[in-house]
Amino acid sequence: MVRITFLHPDLGVGGAERLVVDAALALKNKGHEVKFVTSHHDPDHCFIETKDGTIPVTVYGDWLPRNIFGKFFAACAYIRMIYAALCIIFLEELPEIVFCDIVSVCIPILRLRIPHVLFYCHFPDQLLSSRGGQWKSIYRAVLNFMEEFTTGRAHKVLVNSRFTQEVFKKTFKRLNIQTEVLYPSVNTDYFDKARILPLERALDRKLPDNSCILLSINRYERKKNLSLCIEALAQLKNTLSDEEYEKIYLIMAGGYDKRVEENVEHHLELIGLADELQVTEKIIFLRSPSDLDKVSILNHSDIVIYTPPNEHFGIVPLEAMYVGKPVVAQNSGGPTESVENSVTGFLAEPSAQDFADKIASLVRDKEMRIQFGKAGRERFMKNFSFEAFSTQLNATVENLLENNKAK
Repeated sequence: MVRITFLHPDLGVGGAERLVVDAALALKNKGHEVKFVTSHHDPDHCFIETKDGTIPVTVYGDWLPRNIFGKFFAACAYIRMIYAALCIIFLEELPEIVFCDIVSVCIPILRLRIPHVLFYCHFPDQLLSSRGGQWKSIYRAVLNFMEEFTTGRAHKVLVNSRFTQEVFKKTFKRLNIQTEVLYPSVNTDYFDKARILPLERALDRKLPDNSCILLSINRYERKKNLSLCIEALAQLKNTLSDEEYEKIYLIMAGGYDKRVEENVEHHLELIGLADELQVTEKIIFLRSPSDLDKVSILNHSDIVIYTPPNEHFGIVPLEAMYVGKPVVAQNSGGPTESVENSVTGFLAEPSAQDFADKIASLVRDKEMRIQFGKAGRERFMKNFSFEAFSTQLNATVENLLENNKAK
């Protein structure tokens, strides 16, 4: 049994949060003692395992600012994580391993007293920043240097896909370290035990019995390219017959935090786009559905649509494959490693027409949907099962301990 603390900036609802929660569950199931330390945790906006006591959570530094006059988000995140790291090494019973992700600046602080620091790179942070003027370039240059230097101080670096692994090498050219790919998985135990709700209860709305349900699950962020879903739906009006289009409904379920200005703005933008394209009556918008609602909607859906371009990995296609649903995803980034084109779903080019064409072929052919769904489930169990994820992560932890003892 090893004491392991997970250090994460904001323990809300998202792909990164789902991964670290699953990692904590995996190691707990292997007999280790796990807990979370974070700078923010809202019981009304989190995964159930961090709310019901399955994994203890301690919050440090929520009083620190998230931004300064709407700017310097990254610098404030660095300060909050440094503070949380200091609290771990001075206020907590010292763990043998700290598993941190997203923000690497805390790693040198942790190494002052923590024997083993494991860093999970979802994607280099510097590549997620938008461009700006001269002052922002100087500001980002400092942060980028700090990110590269501090990432290199970890005892072990994991990445979420071969795509991210290649990007990591090209971005951190001065780091001579070997990364290891640890594909995310799905907490299948929860999926298996969840009591599937009737669709009308999960949606708070009754749909016709013969409905063909398209489902998009993603945070309300512009980089997720959610407008492509709505544009593809509008294009389906011209691609399908009137009878086929009549039964189509699109559910857009997304992580939504009222503190995040972009979530609020983009949600309204998407509603406006739906109105402009005259498909409002065909779309149900859901904001931060509960885990149970999400699992229920997944099970009731017919086709899952995944629109982010160059996504680092993408957990939603895995969830869809596990419950036997075909996926139509962008032909870039992580989905090219999870979705097998024309076998478990389709990889589409980033155009409304191509997405609409791929979706239409699945709408028209129920047998294809069933066949793709079965193939997706088999692919998940072979390559992305929670047991495989748990075994690999546990082996990484054990190797980390053994290698450092040898030194």
